Amino acid sequence: MKSYNIAIVGPMGMVGRKITSILAERDFPINKLKLLGTEKNKGKKVTFKERTIYTEVAKKGAFKDVDIAFFCAGNEVSKDLAPIAIEEGALVIDNSSRWRMDPKIPLVVPEVNPEDLDWHQGLVANPNCSTIQMLVVLKPIHRRYGIKRVVVSTYQAVSGTGKRAIDELNSQVEDYISKNRITNSVYPYQILFNALPHIDSFLDTGYTKEEMKMIDETKKILGKDIQVTATTVRIPVFTAHAESVNVETKLPMDIDDLTTILNYSKGIKVLDYPGKNIYPIPINCAGKDHVFVGRIRKDYSIENGVNMWIVADNLRKGAALNAVQIAETLIDRDLL
Repeated sequence: MKSYNIAIVGPMGMVGRKITSILAERDFPINKLKLLGTEKNKGKKVTFKERTIYTEVAKKGAFKDVDIAFFCAGNEVSKDLAPIAIEEGALVIDNSSRWRMDPKIPLVVPEVNPEDLDWHQGLVANPNCSTIQMLVVLKPIHRRYGIKRVVVSTYQAVSGTGKRAIDELNSQVEDYISKNRITNSVYPYQILFNALPHIDSFLDTGYTKEEMKMIDETKKILGKDIQVTATTVRIPVFTAHAESVNVETKLPMDIDDLTTILNYSKGIKVLDYPGKNIYPIPINCAGKDHVFVGRIRKDYSIENGVNMWIVADNLRKGAALNAVQIAETLIDRDLL
């Protein structure tokens, strides 16, 4: 089997660390692994498959021997360094939002639209975490019944904001137990025992950037004729996003048929036995590769409607795993 030279830009962040571990878990065919970060993080020691790798600086010249570069360092780094990486011969898989809506850049969930990889020009964008898990479930529905409209409300874990948010929730738990004053800095309000209908910044329309990401990315991947609206909410959960999704289809749906279709679709596990209190919950989905769906039931308020509850690990499937799966699919389709 051919092996590849891999670079991870932003290896010390949460997504970068997760990609490193997933590459090892899945025994990705690696010849050489380069970990490229800031000058401040130069020389940091990382263990990969019982080998010690030291971080280097991400800069011009660092990508000349790289086949695939995973970018996990934010919009500005992707804007500045991704074109350089491509010029030096690397294929870039970018986890930031910088390139997602560029019409020349494929935006890919491998279970949903792997064919879009065929027209890449050296860069593939990884969708938003909440978009990824929703579209894994929506694609088989769209293929069978044709989707007309989607209404989604998300319940998103603090790990989607990063390590500072995890630390803040931890400290608020400790302060509550110790009966100390609870403070906040990452979010505008205390997140412990709370729900904030505010993820990313607000736009003039009243929507947040996170909500528009879900709307725009769904249309780019599934089709512009699909109507989508979203409300995104941050809740005091460490890992795994949950979503309440209402789908209106063009063709009539049979719930048993729909459940069977989802059961046999790649990347999905159905947990739907409400009489036994079995349905997806974040605490059970954290650390798992699948997207979990339950509470599948007919929406009686419209002719062809269904309600469902979707949960997935936002750091794994919502970011790192999807990026690695993109790389695996590129190899399978002989597109490197």
